[in-house]
Amino acid sequence: MEKIFIFEKEIMKKREKDSLFAFIDLFAGIGGFHLALHSLGGECVYASEWDSYARKTYRENYYSTSPELFDYDMFRGDITDPENQECIPEDIDVLCAGFPCQPFSQAGFKKGFDEARGTLFFEIANIIKNKNPKSFFLENVRHLFAHDNGKTFDTIKKILVEDLNYSLYYQIVKASDYGLPTHRPRLFMVGFRDDLKENIDFSFPDPVPLKFTMSHVFNGKCNKDIGYTVRVGGRGSGLNDRRNWDSYLVNGKERKITSKEAKAMMGFPENFVFPVTEAQALKQLGNSVAVLPVKLVAQNIIKSLRVNVVDILPHLKVGVSTSSKR
Repeated sequence: MEKIFIFEKEIMKKREKDSLFAFIDLFAGIGGFHLALHSLGGECVYASEWDSYARKTYRENYYSTSPELFDYDMFRGDITDPENQECIPEDIDVLCAGFPCQPFSQAGFKKGFDEARGTLFFEIANIIKNKNPKSFFLENVRHLFAHDNGKTFDTIKKILVEDLNYSLYYQIVKASDYGLPTHRPRLFMVGFRDDLKENIDFSFPDPVPLKFTMSHVFNGKCNKDIGYTVRVGGRGSGLNDRRNWDSYLVNGKERKITSKEAKAMMGFPENFVFPVTEAQALKQLGNSVAVLPVKLVAQNIIKSLRVNVVDILPHLKVGVSTSSKR
């Protein structure tokens, strides 16, 4: 615990000096949230991810920019471990979490809260209750919105709004509406602590034109401007397969995506590395958030909190649905 105390003091000094905002990255995967919010001037003060392969990729890519996170043992594993929750720092500006998709997606047979992993949302709720972040930014598959005739989402909404006293804004966001050549519709949920609500002026960003297509991804003429959603796993497919997700016609020839193309589709930079097998890299990308939509939404969150933030819109070269607020 002494190590954690020293870490919090060091981070507070850094935040005061550089006008940073603090965020935590739960169910971190390969750090799509980390990449997006760090680029806006944020400091990741805690992250958790249990998968050993994803942890390897996360450390490989973020140690150079966030060394304290690793040196002070704030990159933790199983978030259900009470010790891993207890050490989460106080005074968090944004809690980020792309909690596990499988229980709410078609791939997971829409089991929802009937499956053990579905209860991981309640771990997020517990952390919000105990740590009182100024805001949260949650992501899940779009099927969560309609699961069990809307009852699952109603339960989540009740917990966030009525039990935890946060506002709630939600929208189904397509990555292709925010600069990336993949549809990848996801449910984004944003909330602010009730004591801040009088000063909050949040809205989801307007869509931006798609200027970065699959032809740019492949560096050749592609038969599709917007690509298929990158899958977590499963066998490959061909152009004529009705379940095709990884084959494209490029310059008249069939090509399959690799992790190189997939990371471009998801908004990761060219220098993002995967110290794992190709199969693991594609799995990790299939589990990740799309970076640019997260950046644009996070920018509006930080502006609403009136914290210094880098405005990325003038620099956005790459390039919903239902929207509501309660």
